[in-house]
Amino acid sequence: MGGTGRALLNLSLTSSSASSLRFSFSLLPSRFPFATKPLLPQTPRVLLGFRPLCSTTTTTTTTTAEESLIQPIKHSILLERLRLRHLKESAKPNLEPKQLTQKFKAEVDDDGVKKSKKKAVASSFEELGLSEEVMGALGELGIEVPTEIQSIGIPAVIEGKSVVLGSHTGSGKTLAYMLPIVQLLRQEEELHGMHMKPRRPRAVVLCPTRELCEQVFRVAKSISHHARFRSTMVSGGGRLRPQEDSLGGPIDMIVGTPGRVLQHIEEGNVVYGDIRYLVLDEADTMFDRGFGPDIRKFLAPLKNRASKPGDEGFQTVLVTATMTKAVQKLVDEEFQGIQHLRTSTLHKKIASARHDFIKLSGSENKLEALLQVLEPSLAKGNRVMVFCNTLNSSRAVDHFLSENQFSTVNYHGEVPAEQRVENLAKFKSDEGDCPTLVCTDLAARGLDLDVDHVVMFDFPLNSIDYLHRTGRTARMGAKGKVTSLVAKKDLLLAARIEEAMMKNESLEALSVDGVKRDIARSRITEQKDKREKLVKASNSRGKAKASTGKSSSVGRKTDSKTSPGAKSGKVPAKSKPKIAIKVSKRVSTSTGKRRVDSRSSSVSTSKLNVVGFRGRSSSSSKNANVRAG
Repeated sequence: MGGTGRALLNLSLTSSSASSLRFSFSLLPSRFPFATKPLLPQTPRVLLGFRPLCSTTTTTTTTTAEESLIQPIKHSILLERLRLRHLKESAKPNLEPKQLTQKFKAEVDDDGVKKSKKKAVASSFEELGLSEEVMGALGELGIEVPTEIQSIGIPAVIEGKSVVLGSHTGSGKTLAYMLPIVQLLRQEEELHGMHMKPRRPRAVVLCPTRELCEQVFRVAKSISHHARFRSTMVSGGGRLRPQEDSLGGPIDMIVGTPGRVLQHIEEGNVVYGDIRYLVLDEADTMFDRGFGPDIRKFLAPLKNRASKPGDEGFQTVLVTATMTKAVQKLVDEEFQGIQHLRTSTLHKKIASARHDFIKLSGSENKLEALLQVLEPSLAKGNRVMVFCNTLNSSRAVDHFLSENQFSTVNYHGEVPAEQRVENLAKFKSDEGDCPTLVCTDLAARGLDLDVDHVVMFDFPLNSIDYLHRTGRTARMGAKGKVTSLVAKKDLLLAARIEEAMMKNESLEALSVDGVKRDIARSRITEQKDKREKLVKASNSRGKAKASTGKSSSVGRKTDSKTSPGAKSGKVPAKSKPKIAIKVSKRVSTSTGKRRVDSRSSSVSTSKLNVVGFRGRSSSSSKNANVRAG
């Protein structure tokens, strides 16, 4: 009979009589490596297990002998098939779950910034060291698997480290610091008997805008249902009296804007004594948009208290979606010894978002181009944000869309705070009354919105603003789309950003001025290279002419002795300007068209261009011909 598939096995069956069967088999030498780890069960298709059809009187001893011989063969074939399957599926290392979900190892680069080596994230929050109370709050929120920034940040904050958490927008940074801080507050109550007191918070979260304060406060309230702590919000744009009443009761955490928190401190509504945890959300915005003095004013009493002997100090957590080198320098100076923890997606495009660049030549109407982008998107029921660079541009776009029967709401600095809140509520509404939000960069940071499509009517002036705008869509792994209308003045920056995203490179520190500077530097270097090449070429030509001049002078002396007409060698040198002048005469007397004979060479035409450029007239050329004749 035939072989048995992939196994190196020869099997023969011989029947000499109806009452007896003889099996003979031979197993060729082959290596069957046995797996070191238990493999997954697989139901193999065994091709053995023959039953003799020609005999009905097979003895019991023959059957047992047959089974004892066939069983090792089955086992060998099974191992060989499992080995082949293992080789196919083991292109990547077969790691255990614990190995996949272990803590991130970090490496320090030249700037002292720690970056994660591994891209894997923890499979559950239990592995990050969170307590049952906090886990219960996560169960209510319906969150099971942590993101990359949460896998990095939660263990570091629980260990009491002062860190900068850097990750792209929509990656879950609020939970990355809120969960461990709540757990630390609860542990202090259990270990040291600390309890809530009026006007004496233990944690303060500072945010640049009222809208971001409201988002962080909602997250804190949702966690407090299980973890049992009390938080309050004090921000600009709200009335002072209700905030004073909330601060008068026992509190654990304050969420607010820097100016309003300092105002309550000056009026005696907040006391520094028990503050142990400080969070600066959107830290790059805080230091880059004029909040630096307020932050330093808030930090001064905390640093003075920490400098006293016996004081435990305070823990600082900075959260950011972008971090320029200038802001990083300020942070390192203000918070000495702070660690930077960044994910692999910082300053890079969001993988789940599609980026389109529509280049406008200048003849198209930009507002009409906006209509062509919006109509198909709104027809699908998408929520759209339209970004503008200035207030006037935002007003013009809003007015134009309203005239064309588009339902819009506006969001910029001159819209009152209460009206901004109402506009955001209309935009978020599931009824879809106002699916288009026309805004400036005020809405580019800190807003957690469910946006399907981001349109940039005005292209931003730097890559940081581009990243923040695109971060309004494709949040937490959802899909999104970004469309940019690119005018001529924005082509350089848009092309550089598009090229960086195609290569999956960082968009850090790309700006219009920077791109122009790079282009100017590249041109200067090119010009220097060209000059150096010209100088080298001229030097080499000079040396070649010097060598040829010596050889030609020697040749002329020898020719003058041998041939009587040696002076004719000087005639071509004198005849070249004659030919050039005659050709220039033909050109000047023609009716606007050049007439070049077959006798004119490349040398004569080059002379023609030079003569014409110098502006010699036809009369001068005639006189030159007469003199030459």
